Amino acid sequence: MSSLPDDLVSDLVALADAPLDRPLSDERFDALAHRVFEYQLATNATYRAFCAGRGVEPGAWPGWEAIPAVPTRAFKDLDLVSGDPAAVEATFRTSGTRAGSHRRGTHHIQSMALYRALSLPWFRANLLPDLAPGDRIRIISLIPRADTLPDSSLSTMVEFVMEDVAASGSATVATPDRGVDAPALLRALGAAEADGVPVLLLGTAFAFVHAVDALTTGGHAFRLAAGSRAMETGGFKGRSREVPRDELYASIEGCVGLAPGRIVNEYGMTELLSQFYEPTLRAPSRDTSTGSRRQIPPPWMRTRVLSPHDLSPVAPGRDGVLQHFDLGNVGSVGAVLTEDMGRAHADGFVVLGRSPGAEPRGCSLAMEELLEGSSA
Repeated sequence: MSSLPDDLVSDLVALADAPLDRPLSDERFDALAHRVFEYQLATNATYRAFCAGRGVEPGAWPGWEAIPAVPTRAFKDLDLVSGDPAAVEATFRTSGTRAGSHRRGTHHIQSMALYRALSLPWFRANLLPDLAPGDRIRIISLIPRADTLPDSSLSTMVEFVMEDVAASGSATVATPDRGVDAPALLRALGAAEADGVPVLLLGTAFAFVHAVDALTTGGHAFRLAAGSRAMETGGFKGRSREVPRDELYASIEGCVGLAPGRIVNEYGMTELLSQFYEPTLRAPSRDTSTGSRRQIPPPWMRTRVLSPHDLSPVAPGRDGVLQHFDLGNVGSVGAVLTEDMGRAHADGFVVLGRSPGAEPRGCSLAMEELLEGSSA
């Protein structure tokens, strides 16, 4: 059973139940962030020592923008649990493509119910904005099932989606050991085309590359029904092959007839409980080029763009390191500093890719301080 405060969890769930097109006021967000932060200081000794080293003590509220953020690398070296460690309900791990499985980032989840409650409404708002409550859609997933990848936050989220909105005929056509199952994919696409029903495709960028390869190599081409759409997530880090997004989306269109404007990119991290999405379907634009697309946070998340050198805020329109504050991360650490570069927009941000070269100096210094505090 989750050790998280019931009243705080209830207030967070209420955010997901409210209309998601209404931004949360700065005052309301700050008040919730204050409660999350105080809970984490009280229950997470490692994080409390890190904050103390930065001059932030319990009871001294600096405002959410000044909350010390932990680098994503910290999730590889430390167990950042806020609450009772014995009450952890799931453990998600990063892919480990860069440094091997022994260096995989680990995010301990205190409440799977909270993960589900925050994930599903924001997914539906961005991937299924035209579906009425209770409606379902046929899903073809290139993401392995959660029972085969229990430490994958993505597979778990997709399991929530399948349970909530998958219609008859839906199928998962990938496994952890074999990747995309080409014969199963052909059967699923052929059945959807024959039935003339809209389809939701789900997959990582790399899985879509393999699916396109399987279709083009065999000379297969499908035309999915009007109303079909896709979610593409992840990137190619640690992979032997990279494909530009515009090229990948054009290939998907050629194979299944899905225009780039019907493909939504999801930006998620194992270290965060919540996700970002492009508003490609929710707020369509004539400009569908991938370079101009921005990521939009749910109301319970905020993002800052910081200097990679000293973590100070950069001027509007300038590039910097992305730092996220996720109220949903109440069971770990709310403020997370990434190694992703980005640029802020009025209602979101554009992801520019990983910081080139070595770890940004600001991230490295923050990590050193965190490790020093944990060993004190």
